[in-house]
Amino acid sequence: MNTTIYGLDIAKTTFQLYWVESNGKCFNRRFSRQKLIEFLAKREPGRVALEACGSAHWWARQLRSLGHEPVLLHPNYVRPFVQTNKTEATDAKAIWTAAQQPGMPVVAPKTEPQQSLLSLHALRQLRVKMRTMLVNQLRGMLFEFGVHFPRGLRTGLQEIVQHMADIEQSVPPMLFEFVHEQLQSIERLDEEIARLDQRINAWGRQNRACQTILAIPGIGMHTATAGPQARLHHKAGYKSATSPARASMFVLPCKPGRVHISDPPRRAEPSGSNNDNMSPAAGAVEHRPDACNRHTP
Repeated sequence: MNTTIYGLDIAKTTFQLYWVESNGKCFNRRFSRQKLIEFLAKREPGRVALEACGSAHWWARQLRSLGHEPVLLHPNYVRPFVQTNKTEATDAKAIWTAAQQPGMPVVAPKTEPQQSLLSLHALRQLRVKMRTMLVNQLRGMLFEFGVHFPRGLRTGLQEIVQHMADIEQSVPPMLFEFVHEQLQSIERLDEEIARLDQRINAWGRQNRACQTILAIPGIGMHTATAGPQARLHHKAGYKSATSPARASMFVLPCKPGRVHISDPPRRAEPSGSNNDNMSPAAGAVEHRPDACNRHTP
């Protein structure tokens, strides 16, 4: 029996589904979220293709629980198959067409723990960015009143806290109150970042694969948790170990005592991972105990 292939275009409230029955009749229907789940629950198991965009991994888990095989496609690979103007109906048909192309790269659906871990990294990244913005704003604001402090996050903040009395004499009273509040906001962000670090480190210590990655010199907990373990968890669909969709870092031989981590080859196959959930901690890292130059073997 031939497996039915569906092309599903997902959005926030409406969902477009395209499929072709065994008799050759085409359907392109719009559903609400609940109606779509009820409809697919009554259908025979098939392959449901959708773009790897927002909420795609949640839908992949839902489709799998209904007995269907989810197929996540990178949006860049779907766009060439849109025949006319871009609408929900044409997108659903384009997804259906792209899913049937030989050798089409797919994105591995993420599990809830993997998405939760990447979400923790995203939360931490945002708070680090907010803290940097607040510190830079505070430093520049005080500089306008002739108050200068050394560069560096910790060094500058310590100097500001230690010289609050001098700052009070230099800054107008209407502004000094908000300088104190800004310092409190930075302190709260420090506490939130520390709690996120504790949660990420606790997960990493319990994960055996993460501990294996940590054994590589120059690899820290953030890289080990946000990189290979959270993203490169699925081997199927990747042609070789040199594909960026299969590995985001390569350990290249260097001089004794040195380990070099390089970027994936430029001419390798485009990655099929979901770039919306990417984290800087997942990028390539280079460890140089001395001065190991970047090179390829």
